[in-house]
Amino acid sequence: MAPVFSVIFVLFSALLGASMGSFLNVVASRTVEGRPWWGSERSRCDSCGKVLSAGELVPLLSWLAFSGRCRSCGAKIPARYLLVEVFGAVMGGLIAWKWGPSATAAFAALVAAGLFLNALTDLYSGYVYDLLAWGLGIAGLALRVFGGWGALADGLLGAGLGFAVIAVIIIVSRGGMGWGDASLAAGMGAALGWRLAAWGLYTGFMMGGLTALALLLSRRVRRKDPIPLGPFLAAGGVLSMLTGSWFFSYLGMAPGWPWG
Repeated sequence: MAPVFSVIFVLFSALLGASMGSFLNVVASRTVEGRPWWGSERSRCDSCGKVLSAGELVPLLSWLAFSGRCRSCGAKIPARYLLVEVFGAVMGGLIAWKWGPSATAAFAALVAAGLFLNALTDLYSGYVYDLLAWGLGIAGLALRVFGGWGALADGLLGAGLGFAVIAVIIIVSRGGMGWGDASLAAGMGAALGWRLAAWGLYTGFMMGGLTALALLLSRRVRRKDPIPLGPFLAAGGVLSMLTGSWFFSYLGMAPGWPWG
């Protein structure tokens, strides 16, 4: 692929990722609130209730153009709206940079979107919705059919591994984690396969542990305060997709279909 086309494709994918992040934020927020995110439901200002125009819903640009405030009432728009779009842009750009215009990139984008959505619901409510977590796994297994029986078996092993690891922690800790986390780990494993699921779980736990330690040392949380695991599992899954081929080649192993 020509260098100029590669840059254009990455930029386009980053913008598409920002748009997807904005959409997933709506889905997560309304799911938590018990509101429909489909049909005729329109986006409104949380403060004044005004229906937002198309110009107020442009990912990244609208928040910056209006200085993070509603154009009608001047109320502050939480920075999380911008951050979600930035994270979506970064994910979209990195996936495009790694795989280019390919079926693997499309697969990775779907998995990343599913992980991102579950991370957002956990952040907003402290709850992972089993339907969304298993939806990720079912979609991943359905796409794995195109890789043959070996790829499908890899996904089933990944689902079992993810669920078993979290289930053991739940039982040993007597409820230190929720079963929604087990569902998310299973869905992630089904989509990634057992090798990348193992790498994703490890990196997710490491990031979660370091973050918890930093929060404890800075006294932002106390020892018994709950910290959502879903965002770290999701981050581990995305990082696993992006680095799995390198990591397993170093170990002399193949990461499995469709990753290499």
